[in-house]
Amino acid sequence: MRWVLPDYIQDVLPDEAVRLENLRRRLLDAFRARGYQLVIPPLVEHLDALVTGAGRDLQWRTYQLVDQFSGRAMGVRADMTPQVTRIDSHLLNREGVSRLCYCGSVLHTKPSSLTATREPLQLGAELYGHAGLEADIEILRLLDNVMRLAGVPATRIEIGHVGLFHALAARAGLGDTAREEAFGLLQSKDVPELRALLAATEPSAREAILALPALYGGLDALDEAARRLPPIPEITAALADLRRLAGELDGLPLGFDLADLRGYHYHSGLVFAAYGGDAPAALALGGRYDHVAEAFGRARPATGFSLDLRELVRNSPEAARPSAILAPALKDPALADEIARLRGEGEIVVDTLPGHDGTWQAAGCDRQLVKREDHWTVAALSEKE
Repeated sequence: MRWVLPDYIQDVLPDEAVRLENLRRRLLDAFRARGYQLVIPPLVEHLDALVTGAGRDLQWRTYQLVDQFSGRAMGVRADMTPQVTRIDSHLLNREGVSRLCYCGSVLHTKPSSLTATREPLQLGAELYGHAGLEADIEILRLLDNVMRLAGVPATRIEIGHVGLFHALAARAGLGDTAREEAFGLLQSKDVPELRALLAATEPSAREAILALPALYGGLDALDEAARRLPPIPEITAALADLRRLAGELDGLPLGFDLADLRGYHYHSGLVFAAYGGDAPAALALGGRYDHVAEAFGRARPATGFSLDLRELVRNSPEAARPSAILAPALKDPALADEIARLRGEGEIVVDTLPGHDGTWQAAGCDRQLVKREDHWTVAALSEKE
């Protein structure tokens, strides 16, 4: 059937579309007020530019095609962050801090969950050029503000740090294959299988990796981590950053999960996930990814977050449906002036077309312009209209 869409691809109908557009404008204005400049990358690029430096997970999620002009492999973007990183490192070429934001559709080969779409409307903000924790703090405050503006305040922001795992894996002497397996087992918190995988590794490193799944919660999780993890410089620095983050962001609903390695192939330090509303999955993801820009020939410190605007809208409070005023089809200068005045004040005024009596309420009209005592005024739309 020609009107049936592919699985996990949906139309956006008028009521949801207006909510999406209103929220998009509001959030991009909030970014602009903080100095984040809007960029609009292309929908398709050469495949290597889309996935290089972003990890194999992104390559599996990217639709691939052949460019009929060059014969090169191209991809439909599955994530806009690498594109924005390319713009910062290769096109803008700034020496100092660069703040960029974006909003556009991306396409995934598979949905991220049974209820997700394969065409998210990705919105995000990225901060380039500053390696210090101040940038991560700014991004997390911005994320908290974004969710509040959307009417979905964060109920929990989970923080992790992939540097902990990198340091422990190096100490245990894990090769690439063993790291991949350990990463998957940590994500599922499968401690028995993880113990079996690490059986031949150095005991102190093994016990430290096995401790990660239990290191979650509030500041007490960081205290426990300091007791159970080896005091090597990388781990000491990572835990110090997490403590400072908690102090600077007092009042935000922060929690810690040191086995959460989402974006392991992509991120280089802090990682975070924000939850809110009734959504079982995270509504926003982010973290530090200092190495991605190396693929474009210019390494730049980077941190940021992104979210699916469609999912955020579905979890935001229902807004009142905008109503419209029906205007009669008359050549009357006074009527034209009144219509212009109403539209200037933000009202929706719909011109009547002949032959559609009784259908205007379904078109969104609940009022009408009527002439009383030589003046045009707004009145309730009668059922017969």
